[in-house]
Amino acid sequence: MTANLAIDLDRSSPVPLYFQVAEQIAEAIRRGDLAPGSRLDNEILLADKLGLSRPTIRQAIQYLVDKGLLVRKRGVGTQVVHGQVKRSVELTSLYDDLRRAGQEPATQVLALEPRPAEEEVAGILGVAAGTEVLYLERLRFAAGEPLAVLHNWLPIGLAQLTAAGLESRGLYELLRAAGVRMRVANQRIGARAATQAEARLLAERRGAPLLTMVRTTYDDQGRAVEHGSHVYRASHYSLEVTLIER
Repeated sequence: MTANLAIDLDRSSPVPLYFQVAEQIAEAIRRGDLAPGSRLDNEILLADKLGLSRPTIRQAIQYLVDKGLLVRKRGVGTQVVHGQVKRSVELTSLYDDLRRAGQEPATQVLALEPRPAEEEVAGILGVAAGTEVLYLERLRFAAGEPLAVLHNWLPIGLAQLTAAGLESRGLYELLRAAGVRMRVANQRIGARAATQAEARLLAERRGAPLLTMVRTTYDDQGRAVEHGSHVYRASHYSLEVTLIER
């Protein structure tokens, strides 16, 4: 995909050649000249085209891999990563946000079943420990790439949720359709390393950085109607917050 990519090198510049190559490839990605999923020529071909050594090209590509713009895939080569999902922090579902952003959301339901509530979840939902609540686990995709693992707990009987419904619509949309009037949510954002199971689901290496989000949503009567604990690929996802002076 770099055959038509014009890279101008200034060999008299004090800027290292690898950095010049990396910055121009990065700019091509930002402009959209190199679309998400595009494959780059291998290092030998790139080095030959640009008249540079293979270690210089390798250094440029590694720089872009470290920045999260390129990814190396065994048997495929070096590719431009899919654009990072930027999401405003609002009382919306990830599915709806992805759909509005044209990111082609898809969902795989991993679990949908009643489970006894552990003490922490029971306290959040306002039920006695051991009370059955609805447990939901989903793997969310954006533009064909795994993006997040979503865990949710809801009071039993709040809405008739099915795997088919959750694969085609967002959780909040289904709750609203069932007459649940969500009003406010408390949310905590953090970060941690991926477990082996999370890494496998998200196509990441074990220990890769993940964003975490824990959210409890309340209806207009102040009752907790949903508690979620989610992890997102930090390489593909970020949260945006607007701050207002009061």
